[in-house]
Amino acid sequence: MKRFLYVLACVFASLSVHSEIKYVFYLIGDGMGQNEILAAEMYLAELDSVIGRRPLHITGLPYTGTVATHSVSNGITDSSAAGTALATGVKTNNGTLGLSAEGDTLVSIAEQLKAQGWGVGLLTTVAIDHATPAAFYANVKNRDSYYEVGKQLVRTDFDFFGGAGLHRPVPPEGQTGPNVYDLAEENGYTLARGLKDAQLKREAKKLILMQENDAIDRRKKSSGNFPYMIDGRPEDLHLKALTPFAIDYLQQHHERFFLMIEGGMLDYAGHGRDGAADILEMLDFDQAVGAVMDFYRQHPEETLVVVTADHETGGLALGNSDYTLNLQILRHQHCSSWVLSDQINALFKKGQPRPKWQDIQAILERQLDFYGEVEISDKEDRMLKDAFKQAMKSKSQRSFRTMYKDLNKLCNILNYKAKLGWTNYGHTGAAVPVFAIGPGAEQFTGWMDNTEIAPKIMKAVEGEK
Repeated sequence: MKRFLYVLACVFASLSVHSEIKYVFYLIGDGMGQNEILAAEMYLAELDSVIGRRPLHITGLPYTGTVATHSVSNGITDSSAAGTALATGVKTNNGTLGLSAEGDTLVSIAEQLKAQGWGVGLLTTVAIDHATPAAFYANVKNRDSYYEVGKQLVRTDFDFFGGAGLHRPVPPEGQTGPNVYDLAEENGYTLARGLKDAQLKREAKKLILMQENDAIDRRKKSSGNFPYMIDGRPEDLHLKALTPFAIDYLQQHHERFFLMIEGGMLDYAGHGRDGAADILEMLDFDQAVGAVMDFYRQHPEETLVVVTADHETGGLALGNSDYTLNLQILRHQHCSSWVLSDQINALFKKGQPRPKWQDIQAILERQLDFYGEVEISDKEDRMLKDAFKQAMKSKSQRSFRTMYKDLNKLCNILNYKAKLGWTNYGHTGAAVPVFAIGPGAEQFTGWMDNTEIAPKIMKAVEGEK
């Protein structure tokens, strides 16, 4: 009942005469389809031995719609084309950032608001020159032109960047040029390594916040992303902690601000068909929404919140047989498929004794609770052992890595037991949701194209009805 009254109050607030919007939050779940959201809600419910869902912050937003995501060049978009559409309101070809399909330079909503004196921040769990954040400031034909994207980043004069560093702060091999981190400092940016360092530097006028241990390397590319939540250490950055900091930082320095927040690792989990990692990344992204909603409740008449996705990843299906779900079994996965693969591959390094099946089994027992709390059938046991024997026939370490990826013998057994299904390792053309609250939020209902979202935000900011 309390939840219903809260939502009803939000609806009436949104329908009232628009006051001046001072704060815009644009949250993008990379790879977040309807089923990614529902899987997280049903997983939480199953942990409480309940059939149904435990609502996320996202699904509490009162206005919701459905968004088509195709690009100019294909019915299935990539993140650069989708990011460009979400940032500028114009579709483009896959692989392109900030340019129309005809090659015209586009201006993002972040750049428009910055030109009007707003503070601007971009926060992500992947590299700050990756496709989605870069769509808000870069104009390049090839999204992989990371060095050029980085040089454009430091010229934006945006106030805050948070993420896992730069993919390529140095020129490509065979080329010469300045280090992008040096350029950032020359352009007035302060570099912060970890949240504690950022707290000490919060008086800086322009701040780039990155992972403490491995995100800043002036000699080569960065790690490219935060660790998955399932792999995280206490000192690792995540959206739950970073979102309040980004909000406080922008509010400290600006009367009005725009903050884009991307849950980028959700997409990586979908590409890897890693159900447990996918759900935990979804929950971290929802914590960012929760932090934004805490701010919204303090400034309901001045804050617009829009949550959407650039595309769906993996073709996640809830159910793969016999009309049952068993999502709670994913709690037995203690690391991502990335880490699991690394641990197994480490057994095959040169100079080490050839591993035995018992070595593999020990990892599976430790990281997936196989042969213990997670029962392994005779058929599954034979499948795992046959895969190991096949890998051992080759002296190549690559053999086991390839077998692992192509035959999905490890984490995907747990996915199957959870009754999750996946259609591929890439993006899909599925429609994605949009949720909104605040002045102008009533625009975000029904079917729409991804090019409509940025113009609707600007319409709300400009006070148009």
